Amino acid sequence: MLLYRMTPETLTRQSSLAFESKQDGAGDTDGGEDSNEQEVIVIQDTGFTVKIQAPGTEPFDLQVSPQEMVQEIHQVLMDREDTCHRTCFSLQLDGNVLDNFAELKSIEGLQEGSLLKVVEEPYTVREARIHVRHIRDLLKSLDPSDAYNGVDCNSLSFLSVFTDGDLGDSGKRKKKGSELEQIDCTPPEHILPGSKERPLVPLQPQNKDWKPLQCLKVLTMSGWNPPPGNRKMHGDLLYLYMVTVEERHISITASTRGFYLNQSTTYTFNPKPANPSFLSHSLVELLSQISPAFKKNFTSLQKKRVQRHPFERIATPFQVYSWTAPMVDHAMDCVRAEDAYTSRLGYEEHIPGQTRDWNEELQTTRELARKNLPERLLRERAIFKVHSDFAAAATRGSMAVIDGNVMAINPGEETRMQMFIWNNIFFSLGFDVRDHYRELGGDAAAHAAPTNDLNGVRAYGAVDVEGLYTLGTVVVDYRGYRVTAQSIIPGILEREQEQSVIYGSIDFGKTVVSHGKYLDLLEKTSRPLKVQKHNVLNEKDEAVELCSSVECKGIIGNDGRHYILDLLRTFPPDLNFLPVEGEQLLPECLKQGFPRQHRHRLACLRQELIEAFVEHRYLLFMKMAALQLMQQKAHKDSKMAALTETGSPAPVANPPCTEAPESSGTSTETITHDPKSREVVLNACKAVGSISNTSFDIRFNPDIFSPGVRFPEDSVDDIQKQKQLLKDAAAFLVSCQIPSLIKDCLDHSALPMDGATLTEALHQRGINVRYLGNVLEFVNKTPAKAQLEHFYRIGISELITRCAKHIFKTYLQGVELSALSAAVSHFLNCFLSSFPDAVAHLPADELVSRRKNRKRRNRVPGGGDNTAWASLTPSELWKNIVSEAQSYYHFTLHCESADQVVEEYGLQKITLLREISIKAGIQILIKEYNFDSRHKPTFTEEDILNIFPVVKHVNPKASDAFHFFQSGQAKVQQGFLKEGCELINEALNLFNNVYGAMHVEICACLRLLARLNYIMGDHPEALSNQQKAVLMSERVLGIEHPNTIQEYMHLALYCFANGQLSTALKLLYRARYLMLLVCGEDHPEMALLDSNIGLVLHGVMEYDLSLRFLENALAINSKYHGPRSLKLALSHHLVARVYESKAEFRSALQHEKEGYTIYKNQVGEAHEKTKESSEYLKYLTQQAVALQRTMNEIYKNGSNASIMPLKFTAPSMASVLEQLNIINGIIFIPLSQKDLENLKAEVQRRQQLQESGKSMEELSEDSPLQLEDKIPMDINID
Repeated sequence: MLLYRMTPETLTRQSSLAFESKQDGAGDTDGGEDSNEQEVIVIQDTGFTVKIQAPGTEPFDLQVSPQEMVQEIHQVLMDREDTCHRTCFSLQLDGNVLDNFAELKSIEGLQEGSLLKVVEEPYTVREARIHVRHIRDLLKSLDPSDAYNGVDCNSLSFLSVFTDGDLGDSGKRKKKGSELEQIDCTPPEHILPGSKERPLVPLQPQNKDWKPLQCLKVLTMSGWNPPPGNRKMHGDLLYLYMVTVEERHISITASTRGFYLNQSTTYTFNPKPANPSFLSHSLVELLSQISPAFKKNFTSLQKKRVQRHPFERIATPFQVYSWTAPMVDHAMDCVRAEDAYTSRLGYEEHIPGQTRDWNEELQTTRELARKNLPERLLRERAIFKVHSDFAAAATRGSMAVIDGNVMAINPGEETRMQMFIWNNIFFSLGFDVRDHYRELGGDAAAHAAPTNDLNGVRAYGAVDVEGLYTLGTVVVDYRGYRVTAQSIIPGILEREQEQSVIYGSIDFGKTVVSHGKYLDLLEKTSRPLKVQKHNVLNEKDEAVELCSSVECKGIIGNDGRHYILDLLRTFPPDLNFLPVEGEQLLPECLKQGFPRQHRHRLACLRQELIEAFVEHRYLLFMKMAALQLMQQKAHKDSKMAALTETGSPAPVANPPCTEAPESSGTSTETITHDPKSREVVLNACKAVGSISNTSFDIRFNPDIFSPGVRFPEDSVDDIQKQKQLLKDAAAFLVSCQIPSLIKDCLDHSALPMDGATLTEALHQRGINVRYLGNVLEFVNKTPAKAQLEHFYRIGISELITRCAKHIFKTYLQGVELSALSAAVSHFLNCFLSSFPDAVAHLPADELVSRRKNRKRRNRVPGGGDNTAWASLTPSELWKNIVSEAQSYYHFTLHCESADQVVEEYGLQKITLLREISIKAGIQILIKEYNFDSRHKPTFTEEDILNIFPVVKHVNPKASDAFHFFQSGQAKVQQGFLKEGCELINEALNLFNNVYGAMHVEICACLRLLARLNYIMGDHPEALSNQQKAVLMSERVLGIEHPNTIQEYMHLALYCFANGQLSTALKLLYRARYLMLLVCGEDHPEMALLDSNIGLVLHGVMEYDLSLRFLENALAINSKYHGPRSLKLALSHHLVARVYESKAEFRSALQHEKEGYTIYKNQVGEAHEKTKESSEYLKYLTQQAVALQRTMNEIYKNGSNASIMPLKFTAPSMASVLEQLNIINGIIFIPLSQKDLENLKAEVQRRQQLQESGKSMEELSEDSPLQLEDKIPMDINID
């Protein structure tokens, strides 16, 4: 398997540590004998250098590691500027060809300084195709069109536009900030505080590298392919047709020996070599001979390619789509054309047998050994790689199905009922076929079931029980249809479902079967997933034991594996949205209008909620047990009876979050020796609803309230208990989790900025999005509503765009392919434009069909034929949105048009456009849209560029890396920076090992590392890590994702500390622009951003501009943090400093007094902050008095006054940086120069030791650092 490998010139080796287990015989390093059970020794990866000799180039050195495969050296050579044009070669050591898949350490005679020769090999058709594809990739390497089109895991990044590539080393060539560079600090008008303009074009600034250097006009496969028999015998493999920049039309033969010009033309076939005959093993060499322009441009293109940061060009693990794109010229591309017509996916033509057996790959990777760290890393990497490949294949297949390019396996049935198989993946549509879900809500249930099922697959996958298998599952929403893509159980298609299912039920519980092996396997998941083992009755009224919901089916495949599928009821039902006759919810729920009728009966609680609920009950249990034991000690046994009668107590206020005890049973066993304490535990267990009487253990029966499921008589009590638990959990969500979310928003520990981050905040607390209306109602009733305005606005915008998405989904289903852009632009006009009578342009004008009414019975799924969509009007759409909000979210919207919404709730149309585009997968042309014209519609059909799929899939985790990361974070929070830094570096290595170079979690890792580097005074390192974090966030999350905005802010701080002031300002302006686009100006985070901008501007003496930003920050802080907040005091102080620099002492005094008052009232007179402020007030007063004296002197004596020189000082960079650190939550540790020297010496000593091959265990016992280990400090770790 090809390991993800970065280009070696630009990145040092990612894995500094290699892992070997004793079994390999590598265990004879020092620590080996007495190492622990796991038999893992972490040894230093002692890299070594080899020389590479390629034809026509000087030999060069390459650093390699013993763990690498020979194939990785191939990759490096194909990426290097001077060898990138070779693909078909072998590496030879002393005349012996090296095996591509051998690890370097297994090759005899390969050592430091060995010479590897690159030897050209004869081509085959496959190799010739790979060569052409590689050359095309090199020619396209700077072209962003793949990123716009969302293919091959390319995505956009714009950081280099703002830094001009001057970060890190190259930046040091510029003069340092000490001599203030003359920089233009004025931002564009639309970025200034108070500007109402929200342009879209700056979202994608012009990248000068993207102006393509044309090397060839055309490169395509020739129409003379494939070679006829007699030419095959001469070694012809394929023919290419090209047009050079000089307009020369040429025909090229790819033969086993290389490439040469032949004499064919467009209409005559003449395979003889042209004169002069020139045979070259590489296409680049041949073209360089023929076309001078090719030679010149190809060289400069490769120079540019190699200069780009590798993170700008490495593929992301999952495709990221951009909702805006410029109009890109469509160029001829033979490889793209070929890919479109073959079912090529990933590297299919590299694998014999063409299509991949996804199920086999997904299950085999799960079966890999996982006893020790190296094995787990290998296993997790394999799982992750197969998952990302599968997600890409499933997405492509789903689009092909909806676009009508795949033949159904049941073509005779109507469209909604069709199923498809493509590339060994099974596809079904999200409709209620054969009335399967009739009792559960029909199509609405069929639409919700796949996502529930996916959550189940995710949960069982995370528990990862050996021997229990789930299907690869991806849910794709595309063009209004929901497609479920699943890997195929071997043999399932040959049998009837009734014969295959040996566990569970295929008719929602009427007939049920069970199976011992399945019960054993599922029992292992019972505790982590909180699923209770229970009995249900089958059709013969016999009790059948299950350890899952009845829908969960067990099938043994022909491969002998135990599969479970249909996991849509893995988690218990949500009673707030499931009215059941004769059942009464708790008062907390009733008070808020629950239970409510939902679209379907599959509403279930989220796993996060179950875990929070159990955790909350555990604390309650401990409190009760402790209380009773104390009472026992006091011999007040009379009170015991009272406690047992209370039944189930109402949930108490939300507890502080602690790690849920895994084996919480053990905590009580110590008490249970004497009968009295046993009684205490029994009472506490009863009170919290534990299923065991001797220890705390809460599990849910997922079949409660399932229609059609019947339970045996003897379990009545148990069922009653379970019903009560479900009611308690529903009440817990409403009375604990929603208030706790609002509390977190009030104290700013949760700061959603857009729909996605709001949804994430809800989900983290186990709140489903269907509660959004409730959450907004709750905000409405909160006394501190004004401080939640930003949250309320984002919530309303999310609610509106989700309602619009629901309507858009059914709207799109009735549109045929040729009318798609017209229909989408019409919908957006109705949704956002102020133009009152948006009229749809029916695309009948482009082509008029001769035969009008041919009736076709068998439609492709995405082939609606009607033009009903054209009759939608803005007022009708908004009426539908209002009624959808009422019926789905039970929330009353007061608006009848887009303009009213903007007015009423303070939303921005550009933000609504971004949200609906991302949710519905619309890509629009990047240009300025006039939303407010009442004379013409905002969008035309030319503005809709594409429709993308919205994909949901499982994200496999790197468990070991994540544990390292968490322990690193914990260490840092305790103040052990050095150890934290080591752990996080280690986590970074492991993440890279599993995920490759690009991943959201690596991004978080780099951000924290950069912050630590910065705190420990290593600014260049902080800059380098944070630059990677920004690039990665842009590539993996999107260029305007809230996290990306945060990363830009951090990078600006480190740039400023590094003396790169103009870059820091550009980055801050970029962050502000993005934030205005994503959520507007009125957001608490904007205060921090504006304080940053104001401080930097103050530092470069742009006082008036600085004041505009700082005063805006002051206003926002005052609104969101309240008049008594310390943040506000700091804001006043920053404004005062600028007024001081402008010598406007009266205003400065006014602001500093405000700040002083807050400090005095909040922290008291004795606090250092209050003292500092009071000192500063004295100083300002003196300055003001001195200024007044001077002015009086001038008035009195006129021009011959003796003027005292006044001190007007520009703020020092150090003082500006100090303030920047304070507002960004970074408190510095004073380290002397000597400490820093010691730290550096220590780091070097460790590196030398590691190079000499000592194991890490010994190092840690070696002398500790000369610094004090614990440094008191206070930093917010994000």
